[in-house]
Amino acid sequence: MIAAIKPAGANTRGLLAYLYGPGRHDEHLDPHIVAGFAMLGMPDPGRDENATLTELARHLDEPVRLRNSEFGRKVTDHVWHCPVRAAPEDRYLSDAEWAEIAQRIVQAAGIAPAGDDLACRWIAVRHADDHIHILATTVREDGRRPKLHDSGLRVGDACREIEKDYGLRRLNKGDRTGTRRPTQAEMHKAERLGWDQSSREWLQDRIRAAIPHVTGAEEFLAYLEADGIEVKARRGPSGDLLGYAAGRPGDLNEDGEQIFHSGGRIAPDLSLPKIQARLESSRVEEHPTARRNRPSTPWHQAADALDTLHSDLVDDTRAQAHITALGELIEATAQKAPANLRAELQAASKAFARAQRSQIRAEDRAAHALRLAARDIVHTATGPDGSALAALLAGLVWSAIVAGRWHEAKNHAHQAEAARQAVQHLQTAADNALTPTLTELAARPTREQALGVLASDVRAAVPDHAERILTDPAWPALATVLADAQARGYQPHQLLTEAAAQRELTTARQPARVLITRIQHTSRNPAPNRRAEAARRRSTIAGSVPAQQNPSPRPSTVATAPAEQQRLQQR
Repeated sequence: MIAAIKPAGANTRGLLAYLYGPGRHDEHLDPHIVAGFAMLGMPDPGRDENATLTELARHLDEPVRLRNSEFGRKVTDHVWHCPVRAAPEDRYLSDAEWAEIAQRIVQAAGIAPAGDDLACRWIAVRHADDHIHILATTVREDGRRPKLHDSGLRVGDACREIEKDYGLRRLNKGDRTGTRRPTQAEMHKAERLGWDQSSREWLQDRIRAAIPHVTGAEEFLAYLEADGIEVKARRGPSGDLLGYAAGRPGDLNEDGEQIFHSGGRIAPDLSLPKIQARLESSRVEEHPTARRNRPSTPWHQAADALDTLHSDLVDDTRAQAHITALGELIEATAQKAPANLRAELQAASKAFARAQRSQIRAEDRAAHALRLAARDIVHTATGPDGSALAALLAGLVWSAIVAGRWHEAKNHAHQAEAARQAVQHLQTAADNALTPTLTELAARPTREQALGVLASDVRAAVPDHAERILTDPAWPALATVLADAQARGYQPHQLLTEAAAQRELTTARQPARVLITRIQHTSRNPAPNRRAEAARRRSTIAGSVPAQQNPSPRPSTVATAPAEQQRLQQR
């Protein structure tokens, strides 16, 4: 059940005309009052042919007129309007049940507290089977105004109790971190102008897309302007940036002026202070040339950054920071992925935006690596190779699953659901990205003798999931990947053990596919030569001792050197 409190109005008679009218599409049938502050003597134009809308409006507005006649400052925002709608799958509710529901809602809102004989005047009008409209005038009988602060939260809590008591569809409790729904006026305007989205929805998508590209607030505003968004900055006397508002080109008011929306009203996490905190936490601390000279591609670096995400979800503030940055990495990946994957990744990014924010304050600097990975991806000039993209998308799937579990543990129902939706889109994209790799691997199958040995490695390394892996259609491809890794100096048993430890396989739909992407990512380079590395370390230590000192070898060094040599020979 949804109760949506509308902005305060000033025309009681005008709202009644809508409630008792035919509706925009003749959908209002049999409008009538089902509940009110005083049903006896209440004029109801829907049941009494002699009653008029003007009479009913005057009846509701009486306390307002009395207050305005006694005080010089008139009340002009006195019309409280709250539609209450049941879910499509809910059962039919009688007039008596809707009356009880309306009474509980006005009590929760503070319009008419229980036992208060001097409360506001209100009515509930039903003109369809699945919803009612509650109209109240917010001046009490004693001339005072009701206390309506946080009424939306209280009404939401009342709706959750009503759902339980009446056996209706149960919705999740709000936490004040959701975006504002488009108003009917915004939706009608978008439809009239041929837009797929309302202005605030359109702005939200583009602002989120801009964040991975910039490193500071001024650069952020310049990027928005370059992207065709109207921007209005608010600055202090010193010129410091204090806030911003954004507008969609062509979104004009009646006077032909651009309509602007502040960042915080576009979405709770898009206010200037919150964007600044995220940008400052991801500023580059090394020379760009050094980053370009890294041996791995940005796609591999992003997959590496995701490997540590699950271990960073212990502390709440760090966890929230990593989940927020994860959304930025999904957005960056969607922007630079191949065209055939872009729609699913954009849908994942849009869904995960709700999972990025909660009431927990984020320690943004904790997620520096993820944000740097997102920035590297949007600034890379080359696209990913197939295995790198498959590894990154598989990592994003697992990270979104982990994020959803964290939200579930914290009872963040809306965020957990958003993460689940994102996982579905990410999984589809990951499956599509892996298809070319599977085709290439299938073209060079592993020999039967080697296949049996590798199957033994699977049973030894991951005994709990061995049968699922070996019966997975992708098992022959996984065997080829393991054989390739073995040729580069890796031990299949060790690779399988490490891969299973980094990504649990219980929830994996196709465990062999999960292992393919993980092992290809881990074994992409030749295995390090441990003997050469040990020799290099010893030579480095020896070279660091000044020659003139001519020190005698330490007993411990002499004693352990043969043991070290023996251990290396055994390897």
